[in-house]
Amino acid sequence: MTAVNRRSFLATLGAGLATAPALLRAQSRPARYPIAFSTLGCPAWSWKTILANADKGGFVAIELRGIAGEMDLPKVPEFTGTRLADAKRDLAALGIAVSDLGASARMHEKDAAVRAQQFDEGRRFIDLAQAMGVKYVRMFGDKFPEGEPKDEVMKRVIEGFRAMADYGKPAGVTVLIESHGDFTRSADLENILTSVGSPQFALLWDAHHSFVAAGEKPADTFARIGKWTRHTHLKDSKPEGADRRYVLLGAGEVPVKEQVKVLAAAGYKGLYSFEWEKKWHPEIEEPEVAFPHYAKTMADYLSAAGVKAS
Repeated sequence: MTAVNRRSFLATLGAGLATAPALLRAQSRPARYPIAFSTLGCPAWSWKTILANADKGGFVAIELRGIAGEMDLPKVPEFTGTRLADAKRDLAALGIAVSDLGASARMHEKDAAVRAQQFDEGRRFIDLAQAMGVKYVRMFGDKFPEGEPKDEVMKRVIEGFRAMADYGKPAGVTVLIESHGDFTRSADLENILTSVGSPQFALLWDAHHSFVAAGEKPADTFARIGKWTRHTHLKDSKPEGADRRYVLLGAGEVPVKEQVKVLAAAGYKGLYSFEWEKKWHPEIEEPEVAFPHYAKTMADYLSAAGVKAS
């Protein structure tokens, strides 16, 4: 099946509106702050459990990064075949959006076969985003391989994201590079974003990484790359031995409240998304604890920054 035919098939398959009762429920819900959570924080939860907790916790959106252990989202049963329309109705019934799809595609890869796999994953996630009506797909720059000139890696990453953005354009999907891995410095991100130069390419600002890994102050980072920021990852941590441990919001040393203030003052209209890395760090608190704590604490931060619930 060609890419165009596959897109048409998926778009048709995923089409359909919520029922009238579902719309009434979404319209009658209490006002909510613009908060979301990544499913990376609840790796064992089923699709229904994710939705129930998002609704109960007052979240307006979820960021899809694996469902019940399956990280390759196009293979998740709820997003395949006729079940995709049901999943969209589930979301509409609760008035919950999907902020973005989290792919693992890495644009730094040099080996031709490995690079082809990254591009294939990126395209498949873009196809799914189109079928679901999701605006963004996150991908990685990821690494500066040891021994390779940085400018060569940057060129390869730029070329990769340009190809992904071109693929996303007819689907109406914007590809996001996350400030992650070796790509946390705002100067590097600015270079990539400017060089790709596509309206279908923007930034997912992981504010934790730009502060902890790049050592940048929130206002300085945002001054440089804020105009490209479409989505965020927010979380807190503190030193633990030679590494760091993720902790509940406000219990660490990451200036999340300041990050929120910077975003709000700049008129940021996106979501304040909680990336609780339970999938990679099983020792941290369970989502049943971390998610409600985030919702409550973030409501305080947003209110203090002048952001209103709606």
